[in-house]
Amino acid sequence: MKNEAIKAGGIFPIGPKNDAYAKYFVGQSYLQNLIADPQIDVGVGNVTFEPGCRNNWHIHHNGFQILLVTGGEGWYQEEGKPAQHLTTGDVVVTHEGVKHWHGATKDSWFTHVAITAGTPEWLEPVSEEQYAAVEEDE
Repeated sequence: MKNEAIKAGGIFPIGPKNDAYAKYFVGQSYLQNLIADPQIDVGVGNVTFEPGCRNNWHIHHNGFQILLVTGGEGWYQEEGKPAQHLTTGDVVVTHEGVKHWHGATKDSWFTHVAITAGTPEWLEPVSEEQYAAVEEDE
């Protein structure tokens, strides 16, 4: 697998298994919260995906999400648009109400810092067929 060094941590620690959100992911992810201040109404976390792991389709209500890619290779896709291949240094801005998903490529670890405001609405998983189609288009 590519980018296995991410398992040891990168810029930020990999964090524990993301058990709290496991039902919203296909595959194994890890989450290290970076901001734990109740007076700050923005979540900031380092999310790490094992190869092939991705989160479900979701929408951010009354807010946004910014992804800062810090390692590996991954995908970001908005509903009705082609997937974007992500690598270290890429930045993605997801506006309020946009249905999307993100995760690792099938053969690489992937990590990003997620800066999130508002309330997520978790939807259906990215199907094996949808994911395979993205991988084939690369």
